[in-house]
This record gives sequence, structure tokens and C-alpha cells, in this order.
Amino acid sequence: MKKIFPISFFLLLLTTFISHAQESILKDINYSDLQKYIDLARVNFPQMKIAEAKKELVKTGIPIAQASYLDILNASYFYRPENKSVLDPVNPYNFNGFQFGVSVNVGNLLQIPFEVKRAKADYKVAVLEAQQNDKAVEMEVKRRYYDYIRQISQLKIATKSAQDNKGVSESLRNKFEKGEITLDAYNQSRLNQSTSDSDKVEAEVNYLKAKDLLEEIIGVKLTDIK
Repeated sequence: MKKIFPISFFLLLLTTFISHAQESILKDINYSDLQKYIDLARVNFPQMKIAEAKKELVKTGIPIAQASYLDILNASYFYRPENKSVLDPVNPYNFNGFQFGVSVNVGNLLQIPFEVKRAKADYKVAVLEAQQNDKAVEMEVKRRYYDYIRQISQLKIATKSAQDNKGVSESLRNKFEKGEITLDAYNQSRLNQSTSDSDKVEAEVNYLKAKDLLEEIIGVKLTDIK
């Protein structure tokens, strides 16, 4: 039992060291890179492209609605050859030559101003939606970037822990073979090594997932960014 205490104490110190290593990742955050990722997302992320296309589509509705004012007036003409008689039993007001007329569509006159106003309102809504979407994408890039940095830190910690536990396990194996420690102490070191190796694998998977999610929203591979 006396030989187990130093081992347990060493493992406690190792755990304490790892715990302190996780206290802060603020020093690892590169705000220049973060802004670069946000700008890339604004250009490449499909949701941004959809919002911009929708805004431009709605914008075209304004001049179309304004052009509808031309539908209010309907011009027409009638031509009666000079060699025809002026007398017309159907319409005695007809005369030879060109006759012009203009009619006003009262329904369109009342409706078109509202159509123009609605088109402008739709465009304003589309602009606000695009701005809201831009902010949402910015926040999502930040969230994914911070998680990516966290997973890098977690992977470093898990890798260091796996290496340390492997060293401890190998050292205790030698001591066990020499009969300097008990089988329980040696088995505990092997269990710790197995656990740390498993944690390292999980940290690697989490890192890859975080990296993929960040690359998805910025539209390019991190390795392609200079």
C-alpha cells in the first residue's frame, strides 16, 4: 500500500496540470482570421447568396410597378380616307383624315399608387431580412470558430494526457516486472492509459467535425486560406 501512494499522488498532479491547461483559450483566438472567415462566409455561404438574390428580385418590382402608370392612359386613332363621304349614319361626328382619342383607366389610376407603395415596402423588408441574415451568419461563423479553437485546445490536452499516461504505464510495467509495485497499481495505470487513448480519439473526431463545420460556412478549406 505504501508504494501505491506515490503513484496516486503523481496521477493527481497530472490531472491537476491538465485541468489548469484548460482554463483559457482566449490567447489562441486570432481575430484577424475570424474577420477573414466572416468575410468569406458573406461571399460563399449559400444562405447569403439566396438572401441577396431575393433582395435584388424584389427590387426589380419597384420600376415595374412605377411603369404601370403608363397603363392608365390608352391612346387610339382612326383614319378615314379623304375620298370617303363625311356623312356617317352610324357616327355623324366622323370626319375625313386622322382622328385621335385618349381614355383614362380610373381603376388603374387608383390601384397603381398602392402597387408602387407595396413594391417599395417589399424591398425594404427584403433589405432588412438580408441585414438580419448577415448578422446571423456572422454570429454562426463566430460560434463555429470558437468551437474549432476549443477543439484544438482539447486535442492538445488529450494528446498530452495520452503521452503522459503511456509514459507512466511503461514505467510502472517495469516496476511491476521487478516486483516493486502491486498488480492493482499496474492495472490501474493501464486503465488510465486506455482511458486517455480513448479520450484522444474522441478529441480528434470532435476537432475534425468542428473544422468541417467551419469550412462549410466559409466555403473554402482552411488550408487554402493565406
